[in-house]
Amino acid sequence: MRRTTPLVLTAAALLLAGCGSQQDTGSGGRAPAPSGTGAPSAGRNAGDCTGHANLTVADQDRTVCVAEGGELRLTLDGSRARPWKPVTVSGSGLEAINAGLVLQPGDATAAYRAVAAGTVRLSSSRPRCPEPTAPDQVSCKGVEEWTVTVRVG
Repeated sequence: MRRTTPLVLTAAALLLAGCGSQQDTGSGGRAPAPSGTGAPSAGRNAGDCTGHANLTVADQDRTVCVAEGGELRLTLDGSRARPWKPVTVSGSGLEAINAGLVLQPGDATAAYRAVAAGTVRLSSSRPRCPEPTAPDQVSCKGVEEWTVTVRVG
């Protein structure tokens, strides 16, 4: 068992408790599960946001809400053969803080503090399959994308 498995389980429980019902992508795109209210995320108030969120690969294409002053941490488990690229941030409202974790080769980790109202898109990518290790092996050019939209409220 990888050392991050308990962390992933804890993160999943916290996300389900904190922001599990807020799955509006804000772009008319796909959400992992339909929202019960159908209300747009921009219409929700700051009381609906969580103070702490932990994200993993399973949160692909989700929208989460973090209260101003709250923290968001993410861990993407990768491998030497299929490493995640560093997480990129587009938008305003989050400030990078020390993630405080030792990484396994191929993992991507990041931590942010919600400093101002806004919308931020976090993203990363990795190869769908490992690079060939011998001349007679087939190469795969597929890329796995990971994105999450964070609303700071």
